[in-house]
Amino acid sequence: MEKRATIKDVAEAAGVGVATVSRVLSGGSASPQTRERVLAVAAQLDYRPSALGRNLRQRRTGGIGLLVPDLTDTFFAQFAEGVLACARSAGEPVVLGSTAGDPEQEAELIGMLLEQSVDRLIAVPSGEEDTWAPAIRAGMTVVFADRLPARPSPEEEDPAAAAVGDLMLLDGVAAPLPAHGRAPELPAAPSVLADDRAGIRTAVRYLRGLGHRRIAFLGGPGHDRRVSAFREAVGSPVDEELVVFGTGSRDSAYAAASGLFQSRPDLSAVVAGGNVLGEAAVLAARELDLRVPRDVSLVMYDDVPWAELCSPPLTVIAQPGRDMGYRAAELVLRSGGRRPRSVVLPTELIVRGSCGPHR
Repeated sequence: MEKRATIKDVAEAAGVGVATVSRVLSGGSASPQTRERVLAVAAQLDYRPSALGRNLRQRRTGGIGLLVPDLTDTFFAQFAEGVLACARSAGEPVVLGSTAGDPEQEAELIGMLLEQSVDRLIAVPSGEEDTWAPAIRAGMTVVFADRLPARPSPEEEDPAAAAVGDLMLLDGVAAPLPAHGRAPELPAAPSVLADDRAGIRTAVRYLRGLGHRRIAFLGGPGHDRRVSAFREAVGSPVDEELVVFGTGSRDSAYAAASGLFQSRPDLSAVVAGGNVLGEAAVLAARELDLRVPRDVSLVMYDDVPWAELCSPPLTVIAQPGRDMGYRAAELVLRSGGRRPRSVVLPTELIVRGSCGPHR
């Protein structure tokens, strides 16, 4: 029996990424030339995304898909443990995938789960809304955690895109584009988030109370809410040189922290947006002979075991990683037929020894 074409086969034959194929076949943005090439290749390979939706409607295999950016990140490991604990109590297996924070890899894993008829999925998303359109429109129950998919910026959308062809309309899996060329809004998906905005604001207020005025923020992928809360907390005008981003890897985080310390020796405090960034800030400060907290005060988002083992122990914004995973699994197991609802869990500032008064 001839093997059925996959979304990866279409992407390779069309010379585009998996995420681009997902966007085209689900009614998302793409140039007319790309759309025509992808549809032609899909037809030639007899690839039918509608079969995914038909599989989900006719049968479910059980189990839960779980996608996270990085299993070596302590927070995501705690989150996954919470999902596994809830799924275990419900007798549901979990299919675990790591996206490496790459939207293309994320789209490929989504397609794989759809083809395997996994109809429930928990994800810490890395891609934009278009990446998730095939799963949501195919009827998969999706719960987002820690963050929400980014919305494409207006300049990335294609106002001149043509209506989709018959291939995209089979079984109603992908809705046609409206006349203005933009993809229709996706149905709302429930989410489990930490109140990171409140956590960041509390941390900045705490540092302000210690006399710090030049406070920097180290951010990474998915930290939109956190950096927005930081800008609000420090007030206008924001010194944008003190808002620095890494790409998600440890090397990138270290480079961002080291560059920040060297370019702005006048800063007196840093808020790290995640535990990888906090680790990078500790290492960079040590390499540059900056004393914590005498020379620089540090606050890290995420309470991880090693934070208490630092010298001095790190002040942190704690979020309930394991509880977030458990609640996400509860939502994905119970949300069938109900209106989507979201959960926001509290954060807590835990004061330790890494912050001191500004000298």
